[in-house]
Amino acid sequence: MDTQQSRRKFLQQASVLTLGASFVKSFIPKSAQAMPLVQLRPALVVSTWDAGIAANKPAIKIIEEGGTALDAVEKGVRVTEAETSCCVGLTGRPDAKGKVTLDASIMNGNGACGAVGMLQKIKHPISVARKVMEKSKHVFLVGEGAYEFAIKNGFKNEWKGLEKTSEKEYKKWLKKNKPQANLKLGNNYNHDTIGMIAMDKFGQVAGSCTTSGMAFKLHGRLGDSPIIGAGLFADNDAGAATSSGVGEEVIRIAGCAVIVELMRQGRSPYEACKEAIERIINKQPDAKSLQVGFIAINREGEYGAYAIQKNFQYVVNQVGKPYQLLSADYHFKD
Repeated sequence: MDTQQSRRKFLQQASVLTLGASFVKSFIPKSAQAMPLVQLRPALVVSTWDAGIAANKPAIKIIEEGGTALDAVEKGVRVTEAETSCCVGLTGRPDAKGKVTLDASIMNGNGACGAVGMLQKIKHPISVARKVMEKSKHVFLVGEGAYEFAIKNGFKNEWKGLEKTSEKEYKKWLKKNKPQANLKLGNNYNHDTIGMIAMDKFGQVAGSCTTSGMAFKLHGRLGDSPIIGAGLFADNDAGAATSSGVGEEVIRIAGCAVIVELMRQGRSPYEACKEAIERIINKQPDAKSLQVGFIAINREGEYGAYAIQKNFQYVVNQVGKPYQLLSADYHFKD
């Protein structure tokens, strides 16, 4: 074959490859097209507590249909925020002043993130957090400023007063406590959070976390849920993690950022979650009276969890498989 024929054959093959790549790209979500094409990954959704049974359904559907992990984790936790008899969203338990203040964060594996804290009267703080990420130059808005931003971006005031069960519990609590009393951090009310992490078919990870915060907390308190690196962290190169439980302890060790970095160094999701819990226990003499649980996924699509105490549950949905409600391993066995 002469040089001219070889060159013509090479150009023909190159044209076919270019057309093929364009055809494949047309099926990839726009948010994924900035990334190099990757082999399809073992897509999954993992969330905290049994609330994830309902929340994971729309999330895994989005992923099964070729959508992004970011869309999945937003839509998934909106289910929990909208429930009328739940501990997340506007029906959650109030703070010490009787105000329901909401915190949420969302993070994409490419580093984009947004959060809101002490947001009142808005039904879906997770979607406001995403608007902060996409429509502002900031990462974190709080209080009145977060509310004003939400209203300007099309959200509505949907506050209808305290949910009946929450109101009853608050009145009972008031009889025994001053409105600004210090709260026992290990009580049974302090797990009012859902965190969700996911990997889509294109290897992107993302996470979301939304909460009404610690029941009867001091007015103005923020936990770990809206803090990027504490209650949530995601990185396409390593994985994603989120948490539930006493947020103060998670903040002190930058829990989810630590877990993702440990996975980057080669730890499995289970091993990384366990090491983060052990750091909390080593720093907190009263750890046996507290609960914190972590869940994590790595870039290979493996998942794991670990907690201080027993009874921390999480839900796993994998494409083409029924959901699993699992109980995490834990530190204190007796």
